[in-house]
Amino acid sequence: MSQSMQPNEGSKTRRESKEAVLTAQARSAQDAHVNPLAVALFIVFITLAVVLAAVLEARGAGDIAIVTAVLLPTLIGVYILFAFRMARQWEKAVVLRLGRFHSLRGPGVFWMLPVIDSIATWIDHRVMVTPFSAEKTLTKDTVPVDVDAVLFWVVWDAEKAALEVEDYRAAITWAAQTALREVIGQMPLADILVGRAKMDADLQKIIDERTTPWGVTVQSVEIRDIIIPQALEDAMSRQAQAERERQARVILGESEKQIAESFAEASRAYQNNPTALHLRAMNMLFEGLKEKGALVIVPSSAVDTMNLGGLSGVVALGQQHLPKEGME
Repeated sequence: MSQSMQPNEGSKTRRESKEAVLTAQARSAQDAHVNPLAVALFIVFITLAVVLAAVLEARGAGDIAIVTAVLLPTLIGVYILFAFRMARQWEKAVVLRLGRFHSLRGPGVFWMLPVIDSIATWIDHRVMVTPFSAEKTLTKDTVPVDVDAVLFWVVWDAEKAALEVEDYRAAITWAAQTALREVIGQMPLADILVGRAKMDADLQKIIDERTTPWGVTVQSVEIRDIIIPQALEDAMSRQAQAERERQARVILGESEKQIAESFAEASRAYQNNPTALHLRAMNMLFEGLKEKGALVIVPSSAVDTMNLGGLSGVVALGQQHLPKEGME
């Protein structure tokens, strides 16, 4: 549970994060379409055409020879540029021939027929990370919460990912968001706060069922953050504090009960053993008289009960020790 930023700032940050991920993915796809080796060969053949044209013109060759010398290397360079493709280790190219699925190519270098063949899309077979969220979603007990999560998934069938859904990346994001809202609506707030592991497992199962027909499998889902309203967070804090105070009072009551039981047990021991009671009384008087200026007042009614008359010697002994301690 976190309340480190305002809802508007949190939404803005999440949108910026998603845009950054999508931009990086688009840039990666564009880079994959460029074959540096094909570009280099194209430049070589164009340069060769220019050199041949200059040489033939210097030797006084005819126009047909010059045009042929320029056109032939240029056509070869253009063919190489569009037919000579390369997929990286983690990619596969979905090749369509005359508009119909033909094959999957890559990784590595492969050839295709210009104009006749075309690459519909490039499929990345690495584990992909997609952040998604559900904002102001009501729980089962009607509490609005904002939940951020991360989805880890991988394409296991490039053909299905290219042909069964228009944009499998966007479809996965939307499927994850709707599944998150569905799971939140089925759980009370208390279960969401303490049962993240169960929530992760439920989300993984639901999203995987929806994305399997697209050739995508979900490896894991992790809840990153759960943001609740500030007023509810304060109320939960007060409730937790009250619960701690209640537990402290219960512990104090148990301690007092144990002390009372100890006193009761001691009283039963003194009741059955008057000598022990007298010794305890003597010890109490002696400890009290050891302090400077100590004054002990004993009710006359307690003298006979506690047999304190026999303790006068102890009292006198204690008073004799007081001056000596003062001199020391």
